[in-house]
Amino acid sequence: MSTVLYESRDRKAYLTLNRPERLNAIDFAMPGDLAAAVRRANQDPSVHVIVLQGAGRAFCSGYDLKISAEDGQGTQGSGGGDPVWDPIQDYTAMKSFTDDYFSLWRSLKPTIAKVHGFAVAGGSDIALSCDLVVMADDARIGYMPARVWGCPTTAMWVYRLGAERAKRMLLTGDTIDGRQAADWGLVLESVPADDLDGAVEALADRIAGVPINQLAMQKLMINQAYDNMGLHGTQILATLFDGITRHSPEGRWFQEFAAAHGFHEAVKWRDSGRWIPDGGGPVPDAADLDREP
Repeated sequence: MSTVLYESRDRKAYLTLNRPERLNAIDFAMPGDLAAAVRRANQDPSVHVIVLQGAGRAFCSGYDLKISAEDGQGTQGSGGGDPVWDPIQDYTAMKSFTDDYFSLWRSLKPTIAKVHGFAVAGGSDIALSCDLVVMADDARIGYMPARVWGCPTTAMWVYRLGAERAKRMLLTGDTIDGRQAADWGLVLESVPADDLDGAVEALADRIAGVPINQLAMQKLMINQAYDNMGLHGTQILATLFDGITRHSPEGRWFQEFAAAHGFHEAVKWRDSGRWIPDGGGPVPDAADLDREP
């Protein structure tokens, strides 16, 4: 499992997203590797709690747009470049990724995300699939592809924030820091970056002292309340919408922009607040890239 490292000690399993050279951006192997690591921890009777973290400078920067946008590759054209889109083939692949992330939520053993740097776009899907999230004060979380080319397939924003603040995040694509995320109740707590390791260890140690049977029953009971609110059905809709966003006129415009100018420029345009044309339109030329929004 080269994209996810596994280590266990003191009743804790540590799962580390391991593409630090790409800020742990998600490639096509990482979701399955993550689910396999979660299964391994659940099958180990010595493990009581799972800690998920990222190697290097970030937790996870989202899907690797160099693969799926700039190069036009993806899950049955998730890059948007295919002349004919097969929505069910796309849905099957993206739902598989979503289910892999949600192995953290469905795990019988509690999961804690330790977020530093960034947990953005698809990286926020992974973090918010954990039972508990602890962030560094200066870390950022958000779903910028809500502006174009994405819909969060785990749908956890609304379940954690409620309707109005979920709309605040997903109607703008903005990111917030750890302090604001904790203040809003999106994550459990935010601590100074230098204290992040210690805060997560203290929480994990506290949980690790509880018998596995007790942990599993409390978690199943709480999760069932979310299932009763239609969590799985919402995820089905979100995953279908995610495929549509990548193949709408605006989605194809974004992919063509990335192919023409590189994914860094496409993301810079998307996140700057510049106007994104309804119905697509001509891709900006090089002279447009440096103009103020």
